[in-house]
Amino acid sequence: MGGRAAHDRRAPGATLAEVDAGYAARIARRFGQAPVADTERLTRDQWTVAGGFDRHRPLWKVTLADSHGSELYVSSSTGSVVQSTTRRERLWNWLGSVPHWLYPTVLRQDNAAWRQIVMWVSGPCIAAAVAGMWIGILRTRLGRHRFSGGRASPYRGWMLWHHLAGLVGGGFLIAWIVSGWLSVDPGHLFRSVPPAEAAARTYAAADQVSAVQFDRLATAGAGTVRARLTDYANTPLVVLDYADGRRTTLSAASLTPARPTTRAIVAAARRLQAGASLIALDRLTTPDAYWYQVGDMPRLPILHLRFDDPASTWLYVDPATGEVLATVDRRRRIYRWAFDLLHKWDLNVLTQHRPIWDLLLWLGSIAGLVTSISGVWLGWKRLQRRRP
Repeated sequence: MGGRAAHDRRAPGATLAEVDAGYAARIARRFGQAPVADTERLTRDQWTVAGGFDRHRPLWKVTLADSHGSELYVSSSTGSVVQSTTRRERLWNWLGSVPHWLYPTVLRQDNAAWRQIVMWVSGPCIAAAVAGMWIGILRTRLGRHRFSGGRASPYRGWMLWHHLAGLVGGGFLIAWIVSGWLSVDPGHLFRSVPPAEAAARTYAAADQVSAVQFDRLATAGAGTVRARLTDYANTPLVVLDYADGRRTTLSAASLTPARPTTRAIVAAARRLQAGASLIALDRLTTPDAYWYQVGDMPRLPILHLRFDDPASTWLYVDPATGEVLATVDRRRRIYRWAFDLLHKWDLNVLTQHRPIWDLLLWLGSIAGLVTSISGVWLGWKRLQRRRP
């Protein structure tokens, strides 16, 4: 079983010291199944710049001597591997996600500045794309009123490529730019109000959990790669994860198979939602429009709870542990359509019937790429013209 508890032999309740270089190297070597080439302590870099890593900083970056050029990042507080990259992944991210999101470390580490730049760069691009699309439509003739030679477009050469690609991919391009602009939530239109901190703490840990019998757990958890102690919905459990993806939940007190009852989950969820009335409870065995995973199936079955609070909150709860896996209120549901759909086209009917989804994205991307490249080339040629 992974984690620091399996390796630390100090008295129960003792405060663990910060993870040092030697410990980080041992964890990384076991995780990556390869020798360690180098260990470096850092605050952030290109692959750990996001705010989700803040509670693990400073980080230990461990480079492995394997054929993939693997680099692992170990938390200085928990000893967990919180990020891993390979040489191939880093290359494609430099070519793709970093320029796509304007994500260089020097900019992304200042979230406020990065957000403002994304908004102000996207604005002129949206205006240019909409204007170009409108001009392209006006310059298209169909039916009996075509241009000479029966052509629908008056242009030739690069202008023709730009015109046709813009008509085909202009809608995709505008949708991507607008949804990308919405991704940083301008004006905080989609910001949700989280549950009260005290209520969230109570849901995650309602009472003191009895001591776990680790000698028995070593036997009950034989073959597991991770053990977690949870207390969601007032149900203390030990969650055991196996390398093949299986998962077992045991009572923290007796170490026998257990899980929270639906009644316990509903009662705890009502307290979490500040006494709002539960108006619907469903057990989902297939993904829906808000609980899905692109390219794979999400965790199922899942409990779907809907409340009548002012934000019209929906909770997606793991029935095996009682953990709230997603909170989706009215604003987040609008965001799902305004950003996720227009940016990723991630409808279940597409993503679960691949390669239809892949072909749609490829065609839209190619049309948008031709539109952009031809537009840049034509603009450059225009700037090179000398005045008479």
